[in-house]
Amino acid sequence: MQAGSTITLGDRSLSLEQIWQRLDEVPDPEIPAISLVDLGIIRDVRWEDGTLEVTVSPTYSGCPATSMIKLEIIKALTELGIPRIDLKRQLSPPWTTDWISERGRKRLEDYGIAPPQPAGGPQHCPHCRAEELERISQFGSTPCKAQWRCKTCLEPFDYFKCI
Repeated sequence: MQAGSTITLGDRSLSLEQIWQRLDEVPDPEIPAISLVDLGIIRDVRWEDGTLEVTVSPTYSGCPATSMIKLEIIKALTELGIPRIDLKRQLSPPWTTDWISERGRKRLEDYGIAPPQPAGGPQHCPHCRAEELERISQFGSTPCKAQWRCKTCLEPFDYFKCI
């Protein structure tokens, strides 16, 4: 095995770009419409002495999906034939919704979840795009979401809170 951005595994080479691409296919277990990469929780990927180190920042320290996320990362990378994987948890700086990619924000909305907004609430309904909204509850289907309803189409929807 060699150091750098590419590593040789048997008769083939694997680049960090290929690894990032594979991680971009791993969905968040709570919101399967968005990948772990688009969610912004994969902070770094690098080779260190023949071991692939993946640094992950959970959305918050008590996130119930953390164990499942670790298992899915290991599964995806093992399928690539990577024999040694070290997952590192990074809590500082803490994850922020600012790290969600633009593609991830679009995927959230297409899935029916209003993406986080700096103003602290959704700007429009992800279903009909109307702007007359009401908050039903500060707590939604997961701790990082709140429950809202559109006054036009009357559909409830989750809003991903700014963190």
